[in-house]
Amino acid sequence: MFLPHVKICGITRRQDALFCAEAGAGALGAVFYEKSPRNVTSFQAHDLFKGLPGDIARVGVFVNASVDTMLRTARQAGLDTVQMHGEETAEKIESVLREGFHVVQAIKRTGPALLEAARALPPKAGILVECGRGALPGGNGAAWNWGNAAPLAQFRAFAIAGGLNAENLAAAARESGAAGFDASSGVESEPGVKDEAAVRAFLRVARELPVPARPFAWKGTPS
Repeated sequence: MFLPHVKICGITRRQDALFCAEAGAGALGAVFYEKSPRNVTSFQAHDLFKGLPGDIARVGVFVNASVDTMLRTARQAGLDTVQMHGEETAEKIESVLREGFHVVQAIKRTGPALLEAARALPPKAGILVECGRGALPGGNGAAWNWGNAAPLAQFRAFAIAGGLNAENLAAAARESGAAGFDASSGVESEPGVKDEAAVRAFLRVARELPVPARPFAWKGTPS
């Protein structure tokens, strides 16, 4: 059984995609950002995801890319979901939604600024909240005060990222109220190389989390 709310991101190897899928990850992410050590091309991503079960969301991570670039890459790679991890506008999000892709927008703020940013997003866009610290866009492997995202749970389902691993996932879920989860460096042996034992442990914990009032999925329309 796949977990539609759990993504293992930064996939760079076919063998990692296969065991993550077999272990029950509901979404796999490929990074299309040249400064990232996990960067892949659209054709590499296509080969990573080829033949995986259709229930698994194929997610592409972009940072301030043009709409044309995101759409071309998404089609070449066979993506379901475009994750925007920069300072994208609502108009850019709407443009990608109109082409039939689900969109998840990262918000790197907490407190009142988080709520303001969330309200500005198109209602069909999913939300990923992370800490925004570090040299690269993304969680940068840094755990943060997940409770700072909790006010958003009263209004929208959302996912969190940043330093998540099997040891802290239950606390992060409880403190944040998040319904979705995105792990990368916390389940790796080195950048871009997933650790099978760490992935399986993370997914075992994820299966035991309480069912949220507002579910989150890495593809499809948010509730």
